Amino acid sequence: MIDLHTHTTFSDGELIPSELARRAAKAGYRAMAMTDHADFSNLDLILTNIGRFVAETGAFLGVTVFCGVELTHVPPPLIPHMVALARQRGAALVVVHGETIVEPVETGTNLAAIEAGVDILAHPGLITPEEATLAAERGVALEITTRAGHSLTNGHVAAMARRFGCKLVIDNDAHAPEDLVDPDHRKKVALGAGLSHEEYLRAEANAQEIVSRLLCAGNRA
Repeated sequence: MIDLHTHTTFSDGELIPSELARRAAKAGYRAMAMTDHADFSNLDLILTNIGRFVAETGAFLGVTVFCGVELTHVPPPLIPHMVALARQRGAALVVVHGETIVEPVETGTNLAAIEAGVDILAHPGLITPEEATLAAERGVALEITTRAGHSLTNGHVAAMARRFGCKLVIDNDAHAPEDLVDPDHRKKVALGAGLSHEEYLRAEANAQEIVSRLLCAGNRA
């Protein structure tokens, strides 16, 4: 399993990086990204500390770890600069907190994130045809999430991805130990969102493609 959207105590997660990595490895994950919630106030704090953790302990963790961020509630006009800044400061993976229906995310966040070329648009809610078309063109992956609340629009996201040819990935958005779901639950969430078995396998392969790209770029933990 691969999970490219997780949180530590550097934002609102319950676990320090070492315990999150250990629990992920024990649960059967072979690659993961630590993507704490970030804005201009804490971007450097997250990337410096998670980057240090990855550099100093990554070889001993039993799971490949990437240092990333989830840009969260950043005003849409500032997202392109924030994405560029995150990459400049060392983020191997940039996720944006999409327009989930269970939080007051500002309208325009999805579009700004896709235009900025993020790696993954997390829980994009009621993503529009315009946004889905652009995501397919830009190669931005849309997220099917196992997280309660955010998962309410998984079916819509899956349908829009199928209609417009978007890439999908399956993530936990893990904040606590119990969020690191097993393979069977991941698959059930994907199928429950309306994916066929083949589409589920393609989503898992998309995550592997992202990991392979990051490894080729020298971002291995």
